[in-house]
Amino acid sequence: MNSKITITVLCDNSVISPFGLIAEHGWAVLIETGTFRLLFDCGQGLAITRNSQILGLNLNHLNGIVLSHGHYDHCSGLPDVLGITGSTQVFCHPAVFRKRYWRDELHQQRFIGIRHRQEYLESLGAEFSWNRELREIAPSCYLTGEVPRMATFEPPDPFMQELTPTDEWRQDDLIDDQSLILDGPQGLIVILGCAHAGLINILTSIRKRFPDRPIDTVMGGTHLGFCNDLQFAATIQALEKFKIRTLAACHCTGPKRAAELARIFNDQYKFIGAGSHLVFESDQ
Repeated sequence: MNSKITITVLCDNSVISPFGLIAEHGWAVLIETGTFRLLFDCGQGLAITRNSQILGLNLNHLNGIVLSHGHYDHCSGLPDVLGITGSTQVFCHPAVFRKRYWRDELHQQRFIGIRHRQEYLESLGAEFSWNRELREIAPSCYLTGEVPRMATFEPPDPFMQELTPTDEWRQDDLIDDQSLILDGPQGLIVILGCAHAGLINILTSIRKRFPDRPIDTVMGGTHLGFCNDLQFAATIQALEKFKIRTLAACHCTGPKRAAELARIFNDQYKFIGAGSHLVFESDQ
């Protein structure tokens, strides 16, 4: 267990404070404990270096970088970060470099995968370290690995498609979607990327793996901004059973769903964005 954990949001769709930070459709947080410094996601690349400088946070001397999944809004800032860090371990699932597109029913499409080739990123210093299973990447800090898709009300997004090596379209299962688990002083802190695996699927998987630890905080993108009202209602009903102390949804949650979550969870809900600074330490 980490006795003190500090998490700073470097990139998000909105800015909390201070003046001078910029927002973008993306997500990145810096995690600092007494034993390690870890970057979770890198945003699109427009905000991360500027915001970290304004916040007085040096991205040198990272113990690692995590890519939650292979989408542009979480990975495109990686070259800028590597330009600061040099050779650094990059933790992710081996499927992150799949060719991914947003493709609607009219077959209009745009590329939403990682914009840079693996070889180019390695030339900048990325030392890729792959995982499919639960993995401890730092003291009391874990990547979930692949999350079983169990909840029937959390279907895959039909507009997220993958172009296979044989140039065929298929539903992107986003099997690489991972979340980070920190064992903090008052329970588990779960940092989501976009929760493409399903928010309830993720939390159910974590509860099974850490049955004796309460879930203290869940923060990050929930992808609830894209769900219908029936799925949202089912998610809320399931979410309440986890008895989470703090929910801090952002990024792909969207303003409408974030406002609804704040109304439902009241004091348990926390609005966060670029510049948010969260400290977790023992009350004793």
